[in-house]
Amino acid sequence: MTDPLTPGTPEPAPPSATSGLKPGWERETMERLVFETLKEQRAARRWRNFTRLAWLVFFIFLIWAVGFRGAAGKDKSLPHTAVVEVKGEISSDSDASAEFIVAAMRAAFEDPGAQGIVLLINSPGGSPVQAGIVNDEMKRLRAKYNKPVYAVVEEACASAAYYIAAGADRIYVDKASIVGSIGVLMDGFGFTGVMDKLGVERRLMTAGENKGFLDPFSPQTERHRVHAQAMLDQIHRQFIDVVKAGRGKRLKDGPELFTGLFWTGQQAVDLGLADQMANLDFVAREVIKAEELVDYTRRENVAERLAKRFGASIGEGAMRAVRAIPALR
Repeated sequence: MTDPLTPGTPEPAPPSATSGLKPGWERETMERLVFETLKEQRAARRWRNFTRLAWLVFFIFLIWAVGFRGAAGKDKSLPHTAVVEVKGEISSDSDASAEFIVAAMRAAFEDPGAQGIVLLINSPGGSPVQAGIVNDEMKRLRAKYNKPVYAVVEEACASAAYYIAAGADRIYVDKASIVGSIGVLMDGFGFTGVMDKLGVERRLMTAGENKGFLDPFSPQTERHRVHAQAMLDQIHRQFIDVVKAGRGKRLKDGPELFTGLFWTGQQAVDLGLADQMANLDFVAREVIKAEELVDYTRRENVAERLAKRFGASIGEGAMRAVRAIPALR
């Protein structure tokens, strides 16, 4: 017997890593790898096609939804009361914008089945410009189509919202509604004192001596204050004239009527700012004599919101590229 530890005796060779594999294993392994690679490529191609199809469906839906205004489910040809909501802040980028309200009013006036139009108002106010556009268009449409317009107030009809309501034939309120606030404001902050304490220096460069007018980081001059006050007084006078033209002799004399105060619905009736306490159903049934309600309110739909956000994201990328450039405003 040979001693495996005896010097000079060769050790047995270790088994080869491939000794247990059958012949041709290299080819099988390569084929398997190729098949797996092809499978992954097909899966990636299917996912890419699915993504493209999904985007296509999304854009088709977007185009359809933007063009679709959601006609009311009721037959507009039958006699009915047309309702146009004025809710929330009145501004150019809200559902209570002049664009949306005027479009809804036009559709209601043009519909032969609409016996009268109700502006259903629940708004704290907003832009006098937007309110003025609505008020002017309301007067034009009333004269053209000879249809009555009534304002029905829910919780609030203040400031610019009352600017709109003043153009209606009659104003109906709840006894606890908030009505009035016939005034104008311009607000802001001044940080000059805080900057002095912190040792911060404001470096504002302008071309035009008044270009920095109302800059919150610069001291307010008396000249600028007087100019701003004159602007506010002029807009306030325009507001008062609209209210007087709309309400006429129904307004009671009161020293605080146009000071910016607001009142309850019951007080508003006593002051002549409103005509009667009633709700939408009462006005449709007893005043317009058409109980059927059809909502003409123009609202921004989901697709339009998505389109705006998509456009905003593109615009933000463009803005980043120019932020380093000094702005001229």
